[in-house]
Amino acid sequence: MLFQRVAILELLSFSNSELEQAGRLPGSIEEYMFTGAYPRIYDMNLEPSRWYSNFVATYLERDVRQIKNITDLSVFQQFLKMCAARSGQILNLSSLGNDCGISHNTAKAWLAILQAGYIVYLLRPHFRNFNKRLIKSPKLYFYDSGLLSYLLGITSPDILNIHSHRGALFETWVISELLKGRMNRGLKENFYYWRDNVGHEIDCIAEKGDRLLPIEIKAGKTVSTDFFKGLMRAVEIYVFAVVLFRIDHRISASPPLWERIPAAMRPQRPVRPNFSSPKSRS
Repeated sequence: MLFQRVAILELLSFSNSELEQAGRLPGSIEEYMFTGAYPRIYDMNLEPSRWYSNFVATYLERDVRQIKNITDLSVFQQFLKMCAARSGQILNLSSLGNDCGISHNTAKAWLAILQAGYIVYLLRPHFRNFNKRLIKSPKLYFYDSGLLSYLLGITSPDILNIHSHRGALFETWVISELLKGRMNRGLKENFYYWRDNVGHEIDCIAEKGDRLLPIEIKAGKTVSTDFFKGLMRAVEIYVFAVVLFRIDHRISASPPLWERIPAAMRPQRPVRPNFSSPKSRS
């Protein structure tokens, strides 16, 4: 029967490995986060800010407004910017709505449209088998760091070195790469975060069957002992954890936390997230 032949592939913007294979990686991680990964920018060698300006004006402001019959453009523009300012943060719909002058239900409806259009992603909390003291609201992320940079008013890659949202942008980029690594292989996303009500937090948890891999994401180029404070709680809960930090365009896993885990508690070898993606889009 025909319906048995149907396959649905979710293709996001280019992944890091796809740009690397094509020889199109930007010169620095700041330039990469500023440029983003939408194909048209690389295909037509377009200036990122100008393309994102047109993208927001056409798709987000015109098409999305028509879907939801949004009458006040300025309010929707403010909503987009407020979402951008919250990327990497726990979502509070009431606070988001209040900052934009709209109701909780309106903010929820508008956010659902952005989710359906692969503009924003909600990272769900992992609270299975744990107590009620855990935070159970999702975290908000943008799928593309270039669009996020544009909405934050960032006008050049150099600004990212000192921008207050630099850490959130890098975290957004990493989460996006993790998702692309799954989706490009036809797999469903399997990522979560963890936070309790006293502030202990794990940026991301990869679920692999009955095994959980806690991941901490840091924008620093070198490893600091401060990177491990949050994950030491993860070691108590999950046995094994890993820190992801930046080295040029690659995400590297730091070994010191592994070495601090008692040998009897370790798996046979460290497990690192798979960021591979297909060589072509078919």
